[in-house]
Amino acid sequence: MFEQTKALYQHFLDLGIPGFDLVVYKDGECILRHMGGYSDLENKIPMKGNEKHHIFSCSKLLTCAAAMQLWEKGMFSLDDNLSDYLPAFKEMTVKTEDGIRKAKNPIKIIQLFQMTSGMGYDMHSPLLEEYYNIPGNNCPTVETVNMFAKNPLEFEPGEGWKYSFSHDVLGALVEVLSGEKFENYVKSHIFDPLGMVNSDFLHPLEDWDGFAKLYQYDNKTGEFSPILRYWCHIGKEFAGGGGGCVSTVDDYIKFLEALRIGDVILKKETIAMMATDYLTDQQRSMYTYGTTNIGYGLGMRAPRKEAVHKEFGWAGAAGAYASVDPELNISFYHSQHVVKQPNRHLRPWIYCAIRADLLGEKIDIPIKEVDKNPELTY
Repeated sequence: MFEQTKALYQHFLDLGIPGFDLVVYKDGECILRHMGGYSDLENKIPMKGNEKHHIFSCSKLLTCAAAMQLWEKGMFSLDDNLSDYLPAFKEMTVKTEDGIRKAKNPIKIIQLFQMTSGMGYDMHSPLLEEYYNIPGNNCPTVETVNMFAKNPLEFEPGEGWKYSFSHDVLGALVEVLSGEKFENYVKSHIFDPLGMVNSDFLHPLEDWDGFAKLYQYDNKTGEFSPILRYWCHIGKEFAGGGGGCVSTVDDYIKFLEALRIGDVILKKETIAMMATDYLTDQQRSMYTYGTTNIGYGLGMRAPRKEAVHKEFGWAGAAGAYASVDPELNISFYHSQHVVKQPNRHLRPWIYCAIRADLLGEKIDIPIKEVDKNPELTY
């Protein structure tokens, strides 16, 4: 069984991916655990399945779930102005063809979830680099996010879609609303209830014990080079809601199963709302991460109304890929540890292969195609 899925993974290895780990659940039971390659390519250490990975933007699903828990408790409205809770975002500026001017519209909290806030993803502008390099500065989460507000917006809030540090801002919002450090809130309200004992939003940057080695792919040379840090690793006290989580495959599938089942960490109705496509035509024209059948909800890719497949989830810059299909009652989590990976464009085909194998269908996976934009990561 799962011949097409396993053939796709063999192609990942053929592309040079050092190692991978995949788990698939159906109806609450593990029906496939498939891993291959190495967690440490240089030392030929095989993938064992208990490795920790930087999950990067798969962190966003956790952050949005944490924020929606507070929404369920009535602690904020999605239509509230962000500046009601983070005043640093009250007087925003925006880029225009005529230069930078004052923004006309306030940022709404719902726009953080939807990536329509107008924010960009420049976490290393000269102004921010100056802040990071202040002697003794460990970059506390809320203080650092307040500094993000000094960057001009890319467009008026609500008038476009752009992948951004909006979910890092959501993490700070959770901290302000809950009165707990963001990383502590997630631990006590998501990680601990689900038994995610190897997951953390503020892992020491120098601690690599138990990790699969992190690599960066060079599409010009075809080489995979070990790296110790990536651009969203900012400081010892910055718990980045957009990309700062460390987890394992066994841990993260518990979270995805909670989303599939519902009424565990979030109500079923809340999850359904998050997995609904809200993009307007104007926003959709700027949406760079989906096909014609994929939209964007509250912090996750979401099926459009006309889509046959009702799968939702997200992915991460080092190759993580999370998926839930509430109609087929399946969830899966794929993990690898390669930034700018050559198989980025093939990750959505993992779902297609798993689905086809389960239904006894044959599909034509375009494994011979080359990723035309390997620099695009999420």
